Amino acid sequence: MPDAFPSATITFLGTAGARVMVAKQILASGGMWLDLAGEQILMDPGPGCVVQATKRKLDPTKLSAIILSHRHIDHANDINIMIEAMTEGGFKKRGLVFAPSDALEGDPVVLKYVRPFPEKIITLAAGQSHQIGGVTFTVPLRHRHGVETYGFIFELPGLTFSYIPDTRFIPELVQSYRGDVIIINVVRLEAGHPFDHLSVPDVRTIIQGIRPKAAILTHFGMNMWRARPWEVAERLTQETGVKVKAASDGMKADLYELAETK
Repeated sequence: MPDAFPSATITFLGTAGARVMVAKQILASGGMWLDLAGEQILMDPGPGCVVQATKRKLDPTKLSAIILSHRHIDHANDINIMIEAMTEGGFKKRGLVFAPSDALEGDPVVLKYVRPFPEKIITLAAGQSHQIGGVTFTVPLRHRHGVETYGFIFELPGLTFSYIPDTRFIPELVQSYRGDVIIINVVRLEAGHPFDHLSVPDVRTIIQGIRPKAAILTHFGMNMWRARPWEVAERLTQETGVKVKAASDGMKADLYELAETK
């Protein structure tokens, strides 16, 4: 691991995807907490994020940024409380917030009263590159989803990883994303459904196309959960030759260690 970046970890504050899984809290739905080069970054703070972060002894006042891939409730429900927590109730102006334009306009999920609290709110768009301390991330393309949705490619010395959130499969996913590790939201077990979500066959195509060193599956729908995601991940490992893991609630993974997987 490079000396300049002693930490590159992800903690899953929840792995639930789809409305029933979230509403019944069959799995938690708090999003993901990244520790990258000492920068604490929260992604997609869904319902229960503040509870799950506290349970994992993660301190929101240490957050450098909150990133929202899209405005759906299972990704954005706790965005306002986490902005308040990051800024100690708005009394300490700090941190960055990244969100798509439709999370800020019209019927916004980032409420106007919390917007003065962070140092800056940045509107996301395809083709952008952003900096959080010593961490760079890019926004490769807009996803095929019901609302404005973006994924991210993070760059660290000796490590690149991507987060591919909710979307219908399009070939551009394989062409646009890259990395030693990819984190993929896989709501559906089978292909052929009318929903703008990835299925296991879609994920297989993405892994085979990108050929990362490792992949982590998360954001499971009911059928995925019933199929035992860890068993699905093992089958994908055998089929693709890439080490595939299924995330679990509270799981913490070292991204550098995963990138060394043979």
